[in-house]
Amino acid sequence: MNSIKDTNHSTPLPHREGQGESLQGSLAPLPIIAIVAGGDTSEYQVSLRSAQGIYSFIDKEKYTLYIVVMHGNDWHVQLTDGTELPIDRNDFSFVLDGQKVKFDFAYITIHGTPGEDGRLQGYFDMLGIPYSCCGVFAASLTYNKFACNQYLKGFGVRVAESLMLRKGQTISDSDVVEKIGLPCFVKPSLGGSSFGVTKVKTPEDIQPAIAKAFDEADEVVIEAFLDGTEISCGCYKVKGKNVVLPITEVVSHNEYFDYDAKYNGQVEEITPARIPDEVRNRVWALTSAVYDIIGAQGIIRIDYFITEGTKINLLEVNTTPGMTATSFIPQQVRAAGLDIKDVMTEIIEDRLN
Repeated sequence: MNSIKDTNHSTPLPHREGQGESLQGSLAPLPIIAIVAGGDTSEYQVSLRSAQGIYSFIDKEKYTLYIVVMHGNDWHVQLTDGTELPIDRNDFSFVLDGQKVKFDFAYITIHGTPGEDGRLQGYFDMLGIPYSCCGVFAASLTYNKFACNQYLKGFGVRVAESLMLRKGQTISDSDVVEKIGLPCFVKPSLGGSSFGVTKVKTPEDIQPAIAKAFDEADEVVIEAFLDGTEISCGCYKVKGKNVVLPITEVVSHNEYFDYDAKYNGQVEEITPARIPDEVRNRVWALTSAVYDIIGAQGIIRIDYFITEGTKINLLEVNTTPGMTATSFIPQQVRAAGLDIKDVMTEIIEDRLN
């Protein structure tokens, strides 16, 4: 049996085409980065698309990159030639050509559990592996839309009226109409990409919408409809630098910003948004403040609705936003005149050093 060598910092990695050089004219190997994708929710495929985007964005002259796919108990490195190598979950390593490879950094792009809800963050914390996004508390808080909005409401942030049901709880159609009104949105409290979301217009559609949302999660939010302009704003902060990105206006061709609008082009995304400068400045200030309130790290994206022309209503906070080439964050980075490669480097170096 071949012996296994620990190559974390001492021995150069064997090079495979397309995976980054291990040495760049120096004795020190490049930091090894895991782009962690997949997960255990309906957003699995969306996450894989984000991983490909991040792989294309990160500077391969500075880092050696591997995509790590997680699904249930199947954790593996996916090499560019299609080979899959199992991850040792004891130390988040794998074996390549007889050498043990350990990661210096994890770029988490799982949309849903276990990468967006704090579980994976806790795992990496215990192993001492730095990662790209916020920690356990902020991840678990923001993953639960109802809990996050109620938390932020306590800091004076305007949010839509809503109520929550846990599996096994029921509510009558008349109570929904009285407390929330119609139309309204029924959606899973956990998850994203608009899976399980329904815009409800009539009382007879309430119970089917609740059942649909419960198929995605054990908690369901019933939220008041907001009539106005939907916008989204990205933000990241690294040592000595706070960046709030240009705002994107979302004009969906569908009833709302659903899965098809998000990923199949049935939407118009306008960056920068067509909103008054005064409103834009307030959105920027609020985005920066919420970033600090929840203790965010890395890149986040916050979605809002502007109602009555000037009222800013927070919809949700995304701590692992989509990162395909056409996602909001890359669009906003380009609109800001920044290079996404430089942004990725800043985020990685901020946690590595």
